[in-house]
Amino acid sequence: MADPGKTRADSHTIMSELVLPNDTNGLGNLMGGRLLHWMDVCAAISAQRHAGTVCVTASVDTVEFHSPILQSEIVILTSWVNRAFRTSMEIEIQVEAENPRTGTCRIANKAFYTFVAMGADGKPTPVPPIEPASEEEQAAWDEAGRRRQFRLLNAGRLDASDIENLQEYLGTIKGSS
Repeated sequence: MADPGKTRADSHTIMSELVLPNDTNGLGNLMGGRLLHWMDVCAAISAQRHAGTVCVTASVDTVEFHSPILQSEIVILTSWVNRAFRTSMEIEIQVEAENPRTGTCRIANKAFYTFVAMGADGKPTPVPPIEPASEEEQAAWDEAGRRRQFRLLNAGRLDASDIENLQEYLGTIKGSS
């Protein structure tokens, strides 16, 4: 019997962290490496909720730093699985910075992580598919497939002639820069 699909909501994760002095650089901003660590943890929780097993980071791409995060701000990380492939999943992470004095929030960061599910034998194991539950989720599912092709192309594991609509996809990347 085939594995039943899961929805994006099944993997939804929210984490909060307080930026302390030890987390900052000389300018009083959250260090990028610390943020990437928190993002990796948040994404791992989403991946493991989806797969039902231990998952490991395979790649990180399209990390966008929109706004510095300051000492004493609250970092709110939200992640979910956009799409599952055979043994891997694309996890989207959005990061907000909340000023605790004013209560205002702003988007500070966004990224896409790829995780691979691991079986008890330490080898990649299949994961359930994602069943998009809305037009927005379907669009994210479609985009995840295009990003995966581009990742495989960059890694030398896919030939450019094998990618459908490569020029169109490259145009969307250039247009979003």
